[in-house]
Amino acid sequence: MATNRTFTMLKPDAVANGYIGGILKMINDAGFRIAAMKYTKLSAEAAGAFYEVHKERPFYGELVTYMSSGPIVAVILEKENAIADFRTLIGATDPTKADAGTIRKIYAKSISANAVHGSDSDDNAQIEGDFFFSKLERF
Repeated sequence: MATNRTFTMLKPDAVANGYIGGILKMINDAGFRIAAMKYTKLSAEAAGAFYEVHKERPFYGELVTYMSSGPIVAVILEKENAIADFRTLIGATDPTKADAGTIRKIYAKSISANAVHGSDSDDNAQIEGDFFFSKLERF
C-alpha cells in the first residue's frame, strides 16, 4: 500500500544557484504538501551514509564529495500517489532527456548536478525521510 509520502532533497547545485524558491513553487503548484523541511549541510560521513547503497559503484566517492560540497534542503512531501507523481515532476536524471516543464529540465545542469533527488519507492522514501527527520519534525 502506498504511503502517499515521498522524500526529496534539493542538491548543492540547486541551492548554490538560488533555485530553492522556484523548485518549491513547482512542488507546491503540483499539489504536494510539505510535511517536513530542513536546510542543512551534509558532512562527507553523513553523505556517505545516505548513499551507502551505492558504495560499490564507481561514482560513489564523487557523489559523496558533491553532496557534502554545500547546503541542501531535505523535504518530506505528501500527496496521493506521491512517489510516481513526484518522479514525473522532476523528470529524467539526465536533464537533456527530461521532459519540458520538469524540475530537472528547468534547473539541472548535468546528470550529476541534477538539482533534486526523489525517492524511487515507498520503502526508500521512509528510509530517506527517517535519515533527516525525527517524528517530532513531521507535520
